[in-house]
Amino acid sequence: MTLEHTTAVIMAGGGGTRLWPLSRTDRPKQSLAVVGDRTLFQMAVERLAPAVPADRILVVAVESMAGILLPQVPTLTAENFLNEPMPRGTASAIGYAATVLRSQNPTAVMACLTADHIIRNEARFLELLGAAERRALKGELVTLGIAPSGPSVSYGYIHLGEKLATEAGFDIRSVLQFKEKPDYPAAVEYVESGEYAWNSGMFVWTAERILQEIERLMPRLFVALQEIERSIGTPQQAAVTARVWEGLESETIDYGIMERAEGVVVIPADDLGWWDVGGWDRLEDLVESDTNGNIVRADETLLSDTKGVVVYQKRGSHRLIATLGLEDVVIVDTDDVLLVCDRNRAEEVRSLVARLSDFGLEDYA
Repeated sequence: MTLEHTTAVIMAGGGGTRLWPLSRTDRPKQSLAVVGDRTLFQMAVERLAPAVPADRILVVAVESMAGILLPQVPTLTAENFLNEPMPRGTASAIGYAATVLRSQNPTAVMACLTADHIIRNEARFLELLGAAERRALKGELVTLGIAPSGPSVSYGYIHLGEKLATEAGFDIRSVLQFKEKPDYPAAVEYVESGEYAWNSGMFVWTAERILQEIERLMPRLFVALQEIERSIGTPQQAAVTARVWEGLESETIDYGIMERAEGVVVIPADDLGWWDVGGWDRLEDLVESDTNGNIVRADETLLSDTKGVVVYQKRGSHRLIATLGLEDVVIVDTDDVLLVCDRNRAEEVRSLVARLSDFGLEDYA
């Protein structure tokens, strides 16, 4: 199948601090082969190949990130990258991409996708994007909702409303409410009700339509984007963008737009084999565990009386990792950092990264 009207906008600006110390400033999560031989970014681009030609792929990232990712995919060139002057959240990044696309094609559909997800059922994913493209052309803001595999506090949730239509075999449902990441009892309640989906962070809409919502809900951002739009194609474009960007506030598209937007629909995206490679606690979804529930990606290990432990070692290292009497622990071994933490607190690894500068340890970030 071919997505005739869609430009895939891959959001590749995240740092992946929950996968520290494997993921670092100079080797972010999306640039790594966390599972298998291909990096997450390579997977994100390659799964689009049957439906979206390379000239309709736009990667949004800061310039330093683009320099890391560009060599990984020979089919892409520097023209495929839209460089943010600095990180300012997904609302600004998506608005910037929409502004550029609208200047090229007023009817462009943009599929806002991620650079750090794994999707096993790629054929169904493309079929899903085809259905979303059709709804976007009707003026709807489409979000993709993942059927929860269990109660998770790592994701935001979408409260599903009534079925509005069927598109190419997919249900189109209204959205009652977006929910922030809940505590565990609330997550259990959501999943048991059967009325909620995980917020995948993937969206499909026309560039014109999302800019209308930005104008209504984030007027200061819209004014900034208008200034950038007037400079597109001129020698001043880079300087204008950098100046405008510095004054923007950081905001997510979810909080800034989606929670209050009009015309939002959700397509339940079941059977995708989808995983957000977030933190070390999520590795259990991607790597098969042994009979004791241990997940091991390391060259040499000796695990004795050990249960529910995650062991991840940088490839090529031959240091023996030995454990005795451990349970529910994460061990990550890299060239210069050894992380050991409670598996149930793996989400808090990002707080360690935030504290590195307090102790003069920025080189390890």
